[in-house]
Amino acid sequence: MDQAPGNPQGPQDQGRQDAQALPTCYRHPDRETGVRCTRCERPICPECMISASVGFQCPECVRAGSGTGHAPSASQPRTLAGGTVTADPRLLTKILIGLNLAVFLAQLSLGDRFTDRFDLIGRAYVPLLGSVEGVAEGQWYRMLTAMFLHGSYIHILFNMLSLWWIGGPLEAALGRARYLTLYFVSGLAGSALSYLLAGPAEASLGASGAIFGLFGATAVLMRRLNYDMRPVIALLVINLIFTFGWSNIAWQAHIGGLVGGVVVGYAMVHAPRERRALIQYGVCAVVLAAVVVATLVRTAQLT
Repeated sequence: MDQAPGNPQGPQDQGRQDAQALPTCYRHPDRETGVRCTRCERPICPECMISASVGFQCPECVRAGSGTGHAPSASQPRTLAGGTVTADPRLLTKILIGLNLAVFLAQLSLGDRFTDRFDLIGRAYVPLLGSVEGVAEGQWYRMLTAMFLHGSYIHILFNMLSLWWIGGPLEAALGRARYLTLYFVSGLAGSALSYLLAGPAEASLGASGAIFGLFGATAVLMRRLNYDMRPVIALLVINLIFTFGWSNIAWQAHIGGLVGGVVVGYAMVHAPRERRALIQYGVCAVVLAAVVVATLVRTAQLT
């Protein structure tokens, strides 16, 4: 009996072909893949692969930390400084800008009496308040509240644009907790130097100390990543020229914030992974201790 050409395959041949077919990604059923998650062993396509110390993991296992015996946070992606990667890397920058704008609106609505109650002043008689005011009078909160006050539209516009340009990328690189710590430590360092060196009746206000701290930390970060330093150095030089060449600018706050930002920023991006959090926040504590010492020394001089 003649055999017809193209004899159809039997059930066993068809079964072998099905066994050899590649599985499809569990998140993208239309994509075949030969790679499986090293934790749950589900097939994953290149888009879903997240590199791990051994093989690749799927997004759900990375988020949940399944099968590791560790807390879910231990498996979350981390920034260069050890912070958690978030969906909105500029959230705190937006909140800080919103707070500064809200306080500025309060200044416009309530007038100089409100500003005089919260700006940074060493010790002086304030006519609008009818009393001697200042940090030396126990009003230490002024070192913090002055960071959110501004003297004019140009002042707040320049500071908020700088905060957006510099703060956003830095928040993404450090993570929220470290970024917020850097911001406030730098701002307080600027307030402390201003309180220590400025005249007791010279009022100081503005977010510039904290923003100069962000400038300093950005320079440290760019150096760490081997980026071109010329743009940030040029921007910093321009700001320093304005600082020392313009009248009515508290250069002490700028320099104090810059130094604080460089010190804290260096700890943030250079701390070894094994003791990273301890070194990072330990250095912040040291800078804050210096702020306290400077404040106590100046208070002793004025009282």
